[in-house]
Amino acid sequence: MKKPKDLQPPKDTNFFRGIADHLRLVWLLWTDDRISPLLKILPLGSIIYMISPFDMVIPVVDDIGIVWFFTFLFIELCPEQIVAEHRHNLAKTIQREWKETNNYDFSEDDIQDAEFEEKKE
Repeated sequence: MKKPKDLQPPKDTNFFRGIADHLRLVWLLWTDDRISPLLKILPLGSIIYMISPFDMVIPVVDDIGIVWFFTFLFIELCPEQIVAEHRHNLAKTIQREWKETNNYDFSEDDIQDAEFEEKKE
């Protein structure tokens, strides 16, 4: 049995980042040549359904549900080793926050001109 500490989500979990990671994973799997072309029909079909004029119940809700279901099914049906490899690569991606830097005032005295010389071979 897992420890309760292992069951807790990471502290920096973000809802929208989770959606973005899910979509990135689908894209990486969809562009991977090791995945069967028949499986690649699932996310493509869900996107076609989303832009089609046919709706089942509530237009936006069923479109989002269909896209989520078929992308989830696509990930589940892909080989586990390939999915794990792409998830590992996504986890290694560095998430950065935008930092404001101090504004520096430059004057004409701070600029130095240099001569351009072509490289001789």
